[in-house]
Amino acid sequence: MPLRLSRLGFHLLTGVLTILVVFPLLDRPARSRRIARWSRRLLAILRVQIRVRGDEPAVPVQGGLLVSNHVSWLDIYALQSVVPVRFISKAEVRNWPVIGWLAAKVGTIFLVREKKADALRVNQLMAGHLREGDWLALFPEGTTSDGRAVLPFFPSLFQPALEAEALVWPVRLRYLDRHTGTYCEAAAYHGDITLWQSLNQVLRHGGVVVELEFLPLIPHEAGRMRRELARLTESAIRGQLAAVSDGHDTTPESNVHLPA
Repeated sequence: MPLRLSRLGFHLLTGVLTILVVFPLLDRPARSRRIARWSRRLLAILRVQIRVRGDEPAVPVQGGLLVSNHVSWLDIYALQSVVPVRFISKAEVRNWPVIGWLAAKVGTIFLVREKKADALRVNQLMAGHLREGDWLALFPEGTTSDGRAVLPFFPSLFQPALEAEALVWPVRLRYLDRHTGTYCEAAAYHGDITLWQSLNQVLRHGGVVVELEFLPLIPHEAGRMRRELARLTESAIRGQLAAVSDGHDTTPESNVHLPA
């Protein structure tokens, strides 16, 4: 494990140097490709394998809101390794050593959840980015779970998707043991566990699969309210998580790409 920690530290350093030295020379699509490669390498160092499921939808150029259930800090890198998205994150992440700085520099929008006024600011930012054609990623449970169930979705941050008439793309996420194919709790970052403890759990486990299933897009519909949109998205993810947990899913594995 000490060798892998050293490799992880070096990888974080390369991320810092890339942002400081290389990013100013790159256009937006090139930055997205760098972020995806860096995220894939991070997961490889942690021995986290990515498995993508679901058919690739024909995604228009307009922006959209990618919505997923939330299990771990690894969720961010798993999604970034596949799709070029900007995340909506709790403000506490900004203070995480190195990782918080990296998150800020790649365009993460931070929300102070304790301040109602900040939700208005974030909603306005999100709507603007969606109108400009960005893809934003949201974890509407508001916290992480152990990965075996989906917590209720908070509807407030769905409002920008309505205002921008944007698509919503539900993603079902879960973690499995690479050797047995069964539920894996090692990656779950919930309860009173610290980030360092969570990292150690992942490193010691030595074989985690993060499975991403991209569910059918939810198109904009005039007159729809944010609570209904949140309910539709939550139901899609909850239903598919229950299906795969019960062994009834037959969705094939595939690759999914979004325009950079």
